[in-house]
Amino acid sequence: MQQVYRLTRQIASTTATVLLLGETGTGKELVARALHELSPRATGPFIRVNCGALSESLLESELFGHVRGAFTSANESRTGRFEAAHGGTIFLDEINSMSYILQVKLLRVLQEQEFERVGDTKTIRVDCRIVAATNRDLLDEIDAGTFREDLYYRLNVIPIYLPALHMRPEDIPDLVEFFAKKYATNNNRAAPKIASDLISMLQAYSWPGNVRELQNYMERATVLCTDDVLTLSLFPPHVRGLAPIRLGRSKFGGLSTTCSEFVTLGIMESGEESEDVHQRIVSLVERELILQVLRTCQGTQTKAALRLGINRNTLHKKITDYGLESEAR
Repeated sequence: MQQVYRLTRQIASTTATVLLLGETGTGKELVARALHELSPRATGPFIRVNCGALSESLLESELFGHVRGAFTSANESRTGRFEAAHGGTIFLDEINSMSYILQVKLLRVLQEQEFERVGDTKTIRVDCRIVAATNRDLLDEIDAGTFREDLYYRLNVIPIYLPALHMRPEDIPDLVEFFAKKYATNNNRAAPKIASDLISMLQAYSWPGNVRELQNYMERATVLCTDDVLTLSLFPPHVRGLAPIRLGRSKFGGLSTTCSEFVTLGIMESGEESEDVHQRIVSLVERELILQVLRTCQGTQTKAALRLGINRNTLHKKITDYGLESEAR
């Protein structure tokens, strides 16, 4: 992270295009904003566009604008995000989601700093710095034929890689303290103390959602804290090494019978309620099964869902619930 900070400061004053690389939740937008605020363009606009949130036609209009009558619902002309970013910085998040056709238009903007609105022939020139971000390996996308190689090299002038949180557990104590103070202030409370065993447990967790996940759980813990000490009990079960809480999911591909047998074989000696024990075992077995199938299918969710007999959306939710993002693609 010190290298990230140094490089960010070093290149902020330049006009070079920057490509931010890293998993979801590692702070790519924060670095993009820092590049803008530390640059001579700081007084200009900072425009963010999530390329993965819009369809091809909507994204084209969003980026380049359109004239009245360009398409059915174009009742009036509209300025695009590139025009709005003139004199400032435009941040293109999830650049890997952009269609092949739009990639051609973006390449022209990068090379010539000009474009036409949708439905217009008038060329518009802009002066804005482009910062792009992706959580995918663009070289893999190039091999798959979904990303242009010439655009990749045009974007990859200065790459900045943001490491995952599990790669830098020594940062967790500072992040915990920062978020605890932030959310205590937001809720008009005194900043809580941190329990002695909390940090070591948080450092042992894999954090598939990275800093954003830690931030969300710190907000939750700070809000739920009723005394002056932040303890591990305020965090979700899976962060504490337990199975995630599942509601109404007692059956999964025949696992219900197996787990019921575990319960009848003496698991009740722990003193827990039958339903709680049953649910915990179901979750543990379900997680292990999904993990093994994902590894067998080399992380391909479509194949894994087919083998498990569930639809892909259901599998995606289970992967998130069980913190298996690192095993999936």
